[in-house]
Amino acid sequence: MIWIAVVLVFLAYLWLWRSNSKAKKLPPGPKGLPILGSILKLGANPHRDLHQLAQKYGPVMYLRLGFVPTIVVSSPQVAELILKTHDLVFLSRPPNEAAKYISWEQRNLCFAEYGSYWRNMRKMCTLELLSQTKINSFRRTREKELDLLIELLRETANDGAVVDLSAKVATLSADMACRMILGKKYMDQDLDEKGFKAVMQELFHLAATPNLGEYIPYIGKLDLQGLTKRMKVVGKIFDDFFEKIIDEHMQSDKGEDKTKDFVNVMLGFDILAGSMDTSATAIEWTLSELLKNPRVMKKVQMELEIVVGMNRRVEESDLDKLEYLGMVIKESLRLHPVAPLLLPHQSREDCMIGEFFIPKRSTVIVNAWAIMRDPSVWDEAEKFWPERFEGSNIDLRGRDFQLIPFGSGRRICPGMQLALTMVRLIVAQIVHCFDWKLPNDMLPSDLDMTEAFGLAMPRANHLLAIPTYRLSN
Repeated sequence: MIWIAVVLVFLAYLWLWRSNSKAKKLPPGPKGLPILGSILKLGANPHRDLHQLAQKYGPVMYLRLGFVPTIVVSSPQVAELILKTHDLVFLSRPPNEAAKYISWEQRNLCFAEYGSYWRNMRKMCTLELLSQTKINSFRRTREKELDLLIELLRETANDGAVVDLSAKVATLSADMACRMILGKKYMDQDLDEKGFKAVMQELFHLAATPNLGEYIPYIGKLDLQGLTKRMKVVGKIFDDFFEKIIDEHMQSDKGEDKTKDFVNVMLGFDILAGSMDTSATAIEWTLSELLKNPRVMKKVQMELEIVVGMNRRVEESDLDKLEYLGMVIKESLRLHPVAPLLLPHQSREDCMIGEFFIPKRSTVIVNAWAIMRDPSVWDEAEKFWPERFEGSNIDLRGRDFQLIPFGSGRRICPGMQLALTMVRLIVAQIVHCFDWKLPNDMLPSDLDMTEAFGLAMPRANHLLAIPTYRLSN
């Protein structure tokens, strides 16, 4: 009986919706199945599946995912219309079951619907945690944590042992984030026995997985994919961890600064997860491309030798002078955007994008991965070639829509500047202090570059390499 009711409700919904938009032209797209729509067209790598569909239907495409009208954007021109020209229309976020369980009914900076709550949250995070002054104040903290990693790698290099760079970078990123945001480092077991990296990747996987319960609400309680059960487990892990931190801060004696410190902690919860795994993923892919492209690695090291010298390590004050390193970071983020589909937007009202009608409360997906590999925009788009940015003023901070790894507009990643600082510093230090080779005499061209699916897109397999210390002290 439940399925009969679902079918009847669906048919009524479809009839009403079609009647309302009869004279309005939707973007082209696949027809889809009854009830399910085009959900089954999304497989293990939705960014690639949507890219393939866009090859047939065009840069602005309509899909029906269950009962949810969905617009997929796959070109810089349409992305600019969504994220800049009509920014106010597309500022909100659609419902996300994972965020409801993990971030208190979507009450966080990333997933909150547009409104006064989100505006106040963004303003407070920017002022309290992500201002340039605040970022600069933690410079020594970042350098100190990185020094600890370099010394650990130096000991490993003396033994000629293989290093799990993915694991080391993930731990470093977590340590830096915890110290900057929460005031101290926490061990893996403080979060969960699986550790920070595993829990964060589970979180991002759940947040990105197409959920039947979101698209067909009438079957949501059945949890046919088992996602809700997993979300509750991750939510409990975070709740316990945050409760522990709150208790620690409430018991600490900070005098007049106690209230402000507590506010910082509460705001810090909102960006902790994002800052941990996303920076680590960007570093992981950049190091992977450098190992796969020895010519580029050597060129980065030569620049470091000239700017920094072989008698000291890299400091943050050196970063702006490392122009070629900046090109490498841009190219890595172009080919391996941390969030290949960014975060979904939702239309707050009916809107026309060019000749196409976008209904109110449509989910809008910007396929940044497809845009940044668009062969009509990029020469040899699949090739890792940092020199493409030589003499170019293309920027990755949301101004140029062919390169939007952090998004654009009011919903651009608020932690972008901190992330870029961390990525540039860590990559520079690791390749300045060490030469690297792949284990088991593996050729660079044989390095596996398979992706793992998630809201963030890490390597499917950890990056392993053997270091040799190269500085003179």
